[in-house]
Amino acid sequence: MYSVASLTKQLKFMKTIILIRHAKSSWKFPDLKDVERPLKKRGVRDAAMMAAVLQDMHLTIDKVISSPAERAMSTAKAFTAEENIVVDQRLYLESKAKLLNLLNELDNSLQCIAIVSHNPDLTDFANFLANDNIENIPTSGIVGIQFDCNSWAEVEKGKGKRVFFEVPKKHRKKIEKAES
Repeated sequence: MYSVASLTKQLKFMKTIILIRHAKSSWKFPDLKDVERPLKKRGVRDAAMMAAVLQDMHLTIDKVISSPAERAMSTAKAFTAEENIVVDQRLYLESKAKLLNLLNELDNSLQCIAIVSHNPDLTDFANFLANDNIENIPTSGIVGIQFDCNSWAEVEKGKGKRVFFEVPKKHRKKIEKAES
């Protein structure tokens, strides 16, 4: 049996990344640039629901890093206050190598970070980090990956372990079942 102290000590030597795909966005405004597209009403609801799911896991997120796209920023704001969000251009349609560089450059005092970004890059990145085979992270989907290391510079391809994969559809069904 583990004591709280031993678990806390053990977790200090783990790095956790939570990958969050932006919520469902609107195509209602064809004149907007891709980076300017807002969330649909369903996206706003799903982002709030998934933020509550993550909150129920009792994870302390030290930093949320978001793509500069409006839909990603709006999703990030469902998970934390705006002043806790850092925008990084590398999260908007970039390669796995650039995303890995972003992680490797993080301050080692951070234990758990969240990244809000886009598909197909986000799904590819999850599979790259955890040597996994997730077919698709749906909008508002969240994937947690842990690394058995104490430095972000040690994070590399295939060294992570997926610890959760939560999707809105699963939680919408729970809510609908509870309401009926």
